[in-house]
Amino acid sequence: MLATGLQNQKIIFALTIRRPNFWIILVVDIFLLFCAHYFAYVIRFDFQSPTHYAHTFCPFVPLVLALKIPVFYLADLYRGMWRYTSFDDVVHILYASIVSTALIVAVIFFYSRFEGLPRSVFLLDFILTFLFISSFRAGIRLAYQKFGFVHGEHAISQDFKKEKKRIILVGAGDEAEKIIRETEANQSLPYKVVGLLDDDPALVGYKLHGKSVVGLVRDVAVHARRIHAQEILITTAGKDTQQIRRVVKLCQASGLPYKILPGFGELVHGRLSVRNIRDVDYKDLLGRDVVQLEHAQIGAYLTGKCILVTGAGGSIGSELCRQIVRYAPGKLVLLDAGEENLYKAQMELRHEHEGIHAEAVLGKVQDRRLLEYVFASYQPQVVFHAAAYKHVPLVERNPWQAVYNNIFGSQLVMEAAILYGVERFVLVSTDKAVRPANVMGASKRVTELLMQAYCSANWDGTLTKGWNIQIQAPNSHNTRFMGVRFGNVLGSSGSVIPLFKRQIERGGPVTVTHPEVTRYFMSVDEAAQLILQAGSMGEGGEIFILKMGQPIKIAEMARELILLCGKDPDSEIAISYIGLREGEKLYEELITEGEGIVDTGHDKIMVLKSDTRLPGPLLDNQLERLAHLAAHHDSRGVKSVLHEMVPEYKADYSIC
Repeated sequence: MLATGLQNQKIIFALTIRRPNFWIILVVDIFLLFCAHYFAYVIRFDFQSPTHYAHTFCPFVPLVLALKIPVFYLADLYRGMWRYTSFDDVVHILYASIVSTALIVAVIFFYSRFEGLPRSVFLLDFILTFLFISSFRAGIRLAYQKFGFVHGEHAISQDFKKEKKRIILVGAGDEAEKIIRETEANQSLPYKVVGLLDDDPALVGYKLHGKSVVGLVRDVAVHARRIHAQEILITTAGKDTQQIRRVVKLCQASGLPYKILPGFGELVHGRLSVRNIRDVDYKDLLGRDVVQLEHAQIGAYLTGKCILVTGAGGSIGSELCRQIVRYAPGKLVLLDAGEENLYKAQMELRHEHEGIHAEAVLGKVQDRRLLEYVFASYQPQVVFHAAAYKHVPLVERNPWQAVYNNIFGSQLVMEAAILYGVERFVLVSTDKAVRPANVMGASKRVTELLMQAYCSANWDGTLTKGWNIQIQAPNSHNTRFMGVRFGNVLGSSGSVIPLFKRQIERGGPVTVTHPEVTRYFMSVDEAAQLILQAGSMGEGGEIFILKMGQPIKIAEMARELILLCGKDPDSEIAISYIGLREGEKLYEELITEGEGIVDTGHDKIMVLKSDTRLPGPLLDNQLERLAHLAAHHDSRGVKSVLHEMVPEYKADYSIC
């Protein structure tokens, strides 16, 4: 080991001395160390060094250099990229200065006991050495940042000559500090911060990295014109909903273009950067707080494990994959029936998350033989089942597909989880399963009932015969089943947001089903994070409910989206009411009457302790009937059996 280490050091040394910059830094350091020792004498004797001590200066200069330069080299002071000098580098310089001074003092004490030498000179030498060397390194960084030096030449990069966009920051907090620091450090960025605004009058007049807080947010239009700002950047994402809405309205009134920084919860790796600047989106107006995750608890069941995500190409499935990679799974298996979406998810993981072993499997969850192959080959330990048909009107007119995919497909995945010893199974459900008014919601409620029937506490060792599955099942199992129920996800393929945006781009009208229709909404990243958190809490059979906040009127959402696009909903883009679609209802709910809801240790997650479950024989019989009716595309029959299984389901037999 020692020989290998010495060999590595020789290689590093050989590479280092070949670099021209090494010799430039070394020569400058020798000069600065000489100056530090000289001025230590000058300061010690009030800038008039007595000739009595002049003979001690010259003999000790070679000793000082011979001890300090090797120590500086061993402290890695000649291998850094000094254009990026940081606080850590300054600490290394301080450490090297202390060690080298201590060596010099020890050598002199051993040979001469400081006879005829002023001891204070060495203290002054230490101080000046640290100041001179640190200032030189800091000066290199300053030259690169302020003057655009490139490759050691005093040439201004052509990129830096480009006129930068003058931006004013709304908010003088941590996010603004990071943006100013990055724009100052990276001269290639096309932005120049010219001022800040804040709601706190006490901050007006103060400076942040040399940039002044010029006024209050409410006067953004006045101050932006006064300092000739060309764009407004909102740095207060993730704060109070009303605050974000107020700031956006003020920015709209100013007439200047405006952008926003995403909240930390939206960033998978938690790094905020100028490159994250984007247009204001509707999810910013939701103003939802950053999700506080118990990372150790989540990592305990994900890190190093093989994770299977069904529906991995969908909105929720793909975001689950992005969040799961944060916890270093041993392997990630992506299963989806959509070729394009699966390919996109696979390529994103491959190119943006190096080191993650991700396998893509193209196929349907209804394919029993495929599931047997996937579970036997990859041996997943955790399953997130997000595959489902969710477009309400389409499923309403094709109810047999809900039976095949949402019910029997889920049943097959659950059975495979038991047969192959999966540790945790997390079912992604929906608020439409509560008092369902459509086939999609009813099918998801049946899936929840199936999930509870497969829990170890309710397991009797037999698999249902509803789909002629002939596999020997264990008499008991240890798979923990749980479900997660939440509302609409902004920007998903079934969300109204993409539809509204396309209608606005075409000049309108924006179509809303009913003036009073409301829905619960959350962002896709928040939903995925809370699913992972809920997955760490389940003991078996629970249905976790994500707190969705207040329901939002779709008509108000449409107006705000039109405004965000720079249009007037009263004169430029009309809103048209077209009536409720098949299977839709005015209000969505998260809890069915009679379900026992209990708070969990997490402030955004609740849990249902409902004991509602169908008897095994009855469940078998109803599933067999569903399979028969679906095979004959009998819409009325399918809805009738779903009503038997979910009595609160209000079937619409006019659409058959």
